[in-house]
Amino acid sequence: MSANLPVLVVVHQPTSTPGRVGEVLKSLGFTLDQRCPAIGQSLPATLDGHSAVVVFGGPMSANDDHLAFIRQELDWISTVLAAEKPYLGICLGAQLLARSLGATVALQGAGQREIGYYPVLPTPAGREILPHPLVVYQWHQEGFELPVGSHLLATGSSFPRQAFRYGRRAYGLQFHPEITTTMVNHWTTEGADQLALPGAQGRPYHLSQHRLYSPGVEIWLRQFLARWVGAPVRAEAVWEHCHAHALQAHRGHQGLAPDGREDQQNMTALG
Repeated sequence: MSANLPVLVVVHQPTSTPGRVGEVLKSLGFTLDQRCPAIGQSLPATLDGHSAVVVFGGPMSANDDHLAFIRQELDWISTVLAAEKPYLGICLGAQLLARSLGATVALQGAGQREIGYYPVLPTPAGREILPHPLVVYQWHQEGFELPVGSHLLATGSSFPRQAFRYGRRAYGLQFHPEITTTMVNHWTTEGADQLALPGAQGRPYHLSQHRLYSPGVEIWLRQFLARWVGAPVRAEAVWEHCHAHALQAHRGHQGLAPDGREDQQNMTALG
C-alpha cells in the first residue's frame, strides 16, 4: 500500500484530534486528511486518493438519524468497504460500522457506562491482533451487537463486544487507543459531570491508570496500525526492537507474565 496516499481521518467535533493514532500513522510515513462532516466538510465519493480510513468517536449516537451527517456516514461506509480499503472505527466509528452492517447499537443495562480504564480480553479469533489482555481507555454508554458475517476479536465484562473485524480490512474498536495525557485531562474536565454516572471512574483514577497502562496501549497500537495499514514489516520490526524493554517493564506493572499471560488477581481487582 502506497504511503504517499493520505489516511482519511473523520472526526465529529471541530476541536477533535486523532491523538496517538495520528501520531503513529505519521511516524509510519502517512499524511492525514482530516475532515469533520458535523460542520459540513464533505466525504470523498471514492477512496482512490486515500490509503485507509479512520472514523473516531463523538458525543452523538450512531442512532441519531435526525443528524444529517450521521445518516451520511452510515451510507458512506459502504463506499469504504466496497473499495476494500482499510477501515478503523473507534467508539462511535465502530458503532457506525456495526449499524451500517445491520447490527443494533443500544444502551446496556440500566444506564451502565464504561468511562475510564477497563480490561479487554482477546477471543480465540482475536489473538492475532491482541495477543494478551489489555487495559484500555473507554468513554461510552452504548454498545453494539456483532454484525452478521463479522468476527468478535475482544470482549469485556460490562460490554461484551469490544472489537470486531468484518472482511479482511474493516475493524471496529469500542475503546479509545488514541487517548493521550492531554486528551484525558481535557475529557475529564469538560465531561466532569459524567464521572459520577454508573460505571464511571473518578478523575484521579483516570489519570493514575493512564500513567500505568498508556505505554502498553501505545506498543499494541503501533503493532496493530502497522499491520492494518500495510506499513513495511522492516519498519515495524525496528520499532518493536527499540521498545522491547518498555514492553517487558509494562507487562510487569500490568500483572502480565513475559509471555503475556494475565495475573488473575490483578484482573479481578480491575474488573
